[in-house]
Amino acid sequence: MRLAPWIWPLAALACAGLAWAGHVPHVVPLWHVAVSLVCVGLYAVDKRAARAGQRRVPEAALLAWGLVGGWPGALAAQRLFRHKTAKASFQTAFWLTVAVHVAVTAAVLTRPG
Repeated sequence: MRLAPWIWPLAALACAGLAWAGHVPHVVPLWHVAVSLVCVGLYAVDKRAARAGQRRVPEAALLAWGLVGGWPGALAAQRLFRHKTAKASFQTAFWLTVAVHVAVTAAVLTRPG
């Protein structure tokens, strides 16, 4: 899936706006940024290891970091490094973790009280 390059700044502004307006706790966008940076680093390390024939970052680790909120960074890293984009089984698992993360986050943030 290829997204327009302007979608990421727009999404970041939307998150910041929701946090600023008090609809989302401030920690939510900060958490996503922090964990996304970790994901970008992990994908970079994995890509470098793949090229050098060295020990790789386990796919389960990449998916787990995406699941806990780093999926925006993971998606950016996949495009930036052209890494893990052609492996269908990984992409299926990746998008499943994105859907689970979004659903759980929405459920937690919209629960009454």
